[in-house]
Amino acid sequence: MISFPAINTDTAVLGLGIDAGGTQTRWALAGADGAIVADGAVEGLSALQMSSDAGRAAVHATFAKLSRAVLAIGQPRAVVAGLTGFGGDDVTLAHMLADLLALDAGDVRLGNDIDIAYRDSFEPGEGYLVYAGTGSIAAWIDTDGGFHRAGGRGVLLDDGGGGYWIAREALRHIWRREDEAPGSWQASPMAEAVFAQLGGSDWSLSRAFMYGQDRGAIGRLALAVAASADADPLALDILQRAGQELARLALALVSRHGPRPVVLAGRAAQLHPAIASAMRAALPVSLTMEQKVARPHDAAARIAVKTAVRKQANTEHFINPNMDLS
Repeated sequence: MISFPAINTDTAVLGLGIDAGGTQTRWALAGADGAIVADGAVEGLSALQMSSDAGRAAVHATFAKLSRAVLAIGQPRAVVAGLTGFGGDDVTLAHMLADLLALDAGDVRLGNDIDIAYRDSFEPGEGYLVYAGTGSIAAWIDTDGGFHRAGGRGVLLDDGGGGYWIAREALRHIWRREDEAPGSWQASPMAEAVFAQLGGSDWSLSRAFMYGQDRGAIGRLALAVAASADADPLALDILQRAGQELARLALALVSRHGPRPVVLAGRAAQLHPAIASAMRAALPVSLTMEQKVARPHDAAARIAVKTAVRKQANTEHFINPNMDLS
């Protein structure tokens, strides 16, 4: 769904912000005053997909869909994009976006999605962001711009407390219980909700889902776990342990860099109040913690439009439109 602007985007200076995650890729257009004039979402993607032909084709298709939606509203002058899995070395991504948006590659700035999310919550040096989406990570950007992290190692290795981790824990418990007492899933609200989302209780469906889906699709299974938490103590326990995992990330940064305010953000963190409550309980009472709904694509759009305005001002300074250049 796209929100349409109420300004003349034919003449406006617009900046495009993109927040690309495993579950969803969100975008926003900001005007010169920093106000968000339009936003929308397309399928999730990861910079890690650029390592294969099929992955590059999928990323291109997603960016093409995003670009069509953006250009139907207005032409951005600059782009700031944060992508999960971004390692800082993929020029192909910048050229891909630039071509689709009819921009120069120099007008496209790429970075890690967590860098953008951090700047949505803090100025450099202020505090720690714990972000729980498909995966999980804690981040601190110091006053010199240095990026410090805890976690964010990927769902195969860790990413405790993220949506993928919650989904994996749920299926692990369900199928261990089935090993011990076949058919016991029928007495478990969590198992019923999970199997309803998978389309059935046969092991082949769970196997195909876990080993045949991208990580974003698996992460969305956490929705079923959260939906059953008020009726199933095991689901509630998984969510509480997710909160404890997220607290561990914050405490890792506190131990290295000292106490600072903590912000919890990300779609997985919003699945159920038990996640934030358990995280809060696992942190020292002296540590300030706030949960917020992150909108890093808005922050990225505002950074992009500042770049566009600055570039326009420099162009007007060096090239006077009334100057005789003949």
